[in-house]
Amino acid sequence: GLGSARYGGGLGGHGNYRIYGKAFSRDPTLLSNGQAARDGWHMGQGGFRLDWEAPDSNRLSLHGDWYDGRIAQASPGHIAVSGGNVMAKWAHPFSARSDLTAQAYYDGTHRDIPGTFGEDLDIYDIDLQHRTAVGTRHDVVWGVGYRLINDRVVNTAALAFLPAHVARQWFTAFAQDEIALASDRLHVTLGTKIEHNDYTGFEIQPSGRVNWTFSPSRTLWAGISRAVRTPSRIDRELYAPGQPPYFLAGGPGFRSETELAYELGYRHQQGALVLAFASFYSRYHGLRSLEQVNPPNPTPIVIANGQDGESYGGEATASYHITDDWQVHAGYTELRVHIWPNPGSTDTSRGTAESHTPNRQLSLRSSLRLGAQWSVDGGFRYLAEIANQQLPAYAELDARLSWRPVAALELSVAGRNLLHEHHAEFGTPAARRDIERGVYGMAQWHY
Repeated sequence: GLGSARYGGGLGGHGNYRIYGKAFSRDPTLLSNGQAARDGWHMGQGGFRLDWEAPDSNRLSLHGDWYDGRIAQASPGHIAVSGGNVMAKWAHPFSARSDLTAQAYYDGTHRDIPGTFGEDLDIYDIDLQHRTAVGTRHDVVWGVGYRLINDRVVNTAALAFLPAHVARQWFTAFAQDEIALASDRLHVTLGTKIEHNDYTGFEIQPSGRVNWTFSPSRTLWAGISRAVRTPSRIDRELYAPGQPPYFLAGGPGFRSETELAYELGYRHQQGALVLAFASFYSRYHGLRSLEQVNPPNPTPIVIANGQDGESYGGEATASYHITDDWQVHAGYTELRVHIWPNPGSTDTSRGTAESHTPNRQLSLRSSLRLGAQWSVDGGFRYLAEIANQQLPAYAELDARLSWRPVAALELSVAGRNLLHEHHAEFGTPAARRDIERGVYGMAQWHY
C-alpha cells in the first residue's frame, strides 16, 4: 500500500510554502519457480519547499527531503537505507536579457547491507551561473561549480573499498553561446564544459547543436557532443573479498570512459497532431573491462579500460488530440549496442554486457475525460526480448478509472500488468524476479 499528504500556503504576499509526507510498502516479487523472493521493502519520506520573491526582484527558494526505509534480502538482516538533502537557490535578474543564479546543495545517504557493505556518503555542491545577451544574436551562458564528496565505508570480509575513507573534489566551468541566424529561424549553439577531478585531472566536453525552424510547424535539429564518465570508487578502489588474495581488484590506472555522440531529429506540429523523430549514433572508448592480469590463471581480475563500443537507434512519437477530452500517444524505439575487446585485452565477457534493454519497444497511451466527473486512462506496452539475459519479449496493459463526485475528492481504481498473472522484466535466469499483476484503489482529497 501507499499514502501521501501535502499541505501548502502563502507567506506574507511574497512567498509560499509546501510540506509533504508519503510512505509505501511493497510486497516481494516472485522467483521463476513461483515462490516469493525476499525483496519486499517499505519506505517513508517527507520534505518541504519555500519560495520567496522579494520586492527588489530577487528570488529565493529552499527545499529539502528526508527518507528512511528497509529492504529485505535473502541473507540475514534487512538492508537499511536513509538520507536527506537540502538545496538553496538564489536568482537575481539584471534585466530581461541578463540574470545571475547561485545554488548550494547538500545530500547525505546511509546504506547498511548486513554482512556485505556499509556506507555514509556526504555530497556538498555549489554552482554559479550567469546568462547575458550580447548584441541581438548571441545568448551567452557561463558558470562555475565545485563539488566535495566525503565517503566513509564499513568494509567486511565480503568486499572492501581501500582506503575506507576518502574525500574527492570536482571543479567545473562551462560556457555556451546560442547564436540566432537567418531571421531567427536558424539557431546554432556552441559550448564546452571543463572539469577537473582527483582521479584523471582535466576533462573537456565540447558540444554543438543546430536547430532550424524552416516553417512555423516544422523543425529540424542536429547535434554532436563529447561526454565522459569519470572513474568512481568501484573502478579504482573496490576489492573482493575484503582481504587478500583478491578475486577482483580495482584498477589504479582506470581512466575516464569517453563517448562521441551524434544526434539528428525532426518535429512536425499540425493542429492537434504532433510528430517527432530522433536518431543517434554513439562511439565509446575505454569502456570498463575485467582483465586477467596473470593468464591463464583466472585470478586476480583487475578493472581496466579494455573495451570499445557503439550504440545507435531511433525513436518516433506521435500525439493527437482527437477531441478536447481525448488524447492519444504512441511511441516506438529501436536500440542496438555492440561492445568489443581491444587488442591485448583478456576480458572474457565478449559482449555479454552489450545491452540490458530491449532492441525495440512500443507504447500506446490514451487519456479520456467523460464529462466533468469521470476519466479513463489506459496504456499498452510491448518490449522485445533481451537476448543477453535470455529474457523473453512481453506485452502488458495498464488501466485507470477515476471519479470526482465533488471538486475536492477524487476516487480511482487502477490495474497494472493486466494481461498476465506475472511476468519477468529484467535479470538473468538465476537472478530473475517476476512482476505480478496488481490492482489498487486510491482516494485523493484536496482542500
